[in-house]
Amino acid sequence: MRKVLCVEPVIFVYIFASSLTSPLVQQFIYRRLWEDEYNSTFVSDSNASYCEQNKSSPTYIKEKEVQEKASVFNMQLDLTGAVPSLIVAFVIVANGDRQGRKRSLVLPSMGAMIANICLTVISYFSLSLSILFAVAFVTGLFGSIATFLGGGFAFIADVCHDEKQKTTRIAVVDLIFGVVSGLAGLLSGYFLRGIGFTWTFVTASLLHVVNIIYIIFFLEDTVGVSELQHEAPASCKELFRETFSGVYMLFKTAPYKKRILIIVLLFTFMTYLFTMFGGSSLFTLYELDEPLCWNEVYIGYGAAAFTSVSLTSFLGVYLLSKCLKDIYIVFIGIFSYIGGMVMAAFAKTTLLMFLVRVPSLLCFMPVPVLRSMLSKVVLTGEQGAVFACIACLEVVTGTVSLSVFNILYAATVAWFSGFSFLLSAGLCVIPLAALCWLLCTSWNGEDLALLVPEEVSSIESTDS
Repeated sequence: MRKVLCVEPVIFVYIFASSLTSPLVQQFIYRRLWEDEYNSTFVSDSNASYCEQNKSSPTYIKEKEVQEKASVFNMQLDLTGAVPSLIVAFVIVANGDRQGRKRSLVLPSMGAMIANICLTVISYFSLSLSILFAVAFVTGLFGSIATFLGGGFAFIADVCHDEKQKTTRIAVVDLIFGVVSGLAGLLSGYFLRGIGFTWTFVTASLLHVVNIIYIIFFLEDTVGVSELQHEAPASCKELFRETFSGVYMLFKTAPYKKRILIIVLLFTFMTYLFTMFGGSSLFTLYELDEPLCWNEVYIGYGAAAFTSVSLTSFLGVYLLSKCLKDIYIVFIGIFSYIGGMVMAAFAKTTLLMFLVRVPSLLCFMPVPVLRSMLSKVVLTGEQGAVFACIACLEVVTGTVSLSVFNILYAATVAWFSGFSFLLSAGLCVIPLAALCWLLCTSWNGEDLALLVPEEVSSIESTDS
């Protein structure tokens, strides 16, 4: 059977299935906690969620308690799956340079399928929410979305030999991520209203099954068969050394300037993800709360609004990369995110909440551009190592940011629910400072060359 080198369909299906269930899991937890608090069925109509806006009412106080409990529960759930997924992400993606990229694609798909099957059972039989912690831990053993995307981006880096094509194709994957997640978010509310939680989770499980079949039987690995036919390590010590040698050698043997550049770019990537993940993760809880009081359909509309942000961010990368250096594109994207978060902090009407996406139109640009810059810095045989670092940073940063911002939201929701958004915008000063340091630091006249990834090879030859 003839196999193909097209990984985009795999990413499309995985992101769609994950984004279809992600807002539903939050709403499922919120509703179950609501029912436990009120000892009654959750109320929802075609216009808004049941939401008390009289601050002196006992119902209003209980709603705030549910908000706090849901926020803390989500934080604990994220932490449960973080540690195993971090280890798996590092090991699988780093070993992709020798053992192939397909493992980092198929294992997270299997984990997501198992998670959705478990959610189906919990929803259908009304089982305890505490089971979700076991589900999160087991799912983490199969890797997470960071493992999946790490393998996907390394796969793309393998098949792209032109540097500009690499930037564009990585941006295309982020476009797929945004558009598909927005489409799935839009449909999630209608799925919930039409077939309920249980059958939506069943649908997502079937999509992951289709994905697994495609990866195993139709997708060709970018690592050749001859490269895969190597002897197994003789001992656990050898296995450990082989697993981590790629990442270790990436920093050990690299010239000083290349090593500094990689560290600064990884730090910028990590800090921007921290602010973006943390701030954007609170949108669903913020929209469920007063004065917005959105129902599942409006939440779907809000998630779908990010489709336009993904599209405009991709167009921004495509057009701006023709006339600007990568680092300036990252600057523009960060300032776009700051504008959106400041506006979200004070959005008290449905119209204004939708308009939050306008200043955020270019906020996704830094993510693919920083990935591309890191990929251009390293050699072909180091792609797995650098994307393993990125995948681990995504797991750690995502988990820590979700935990920090959920705790912060729970502590501040009673007096100013938009405070977390303002903090998220303020923390963007850190990645901006790192980028400014790159621009302002003198490297004996070669500092500008450091900011142009295509010229890194010349820097290495000079140092050596």
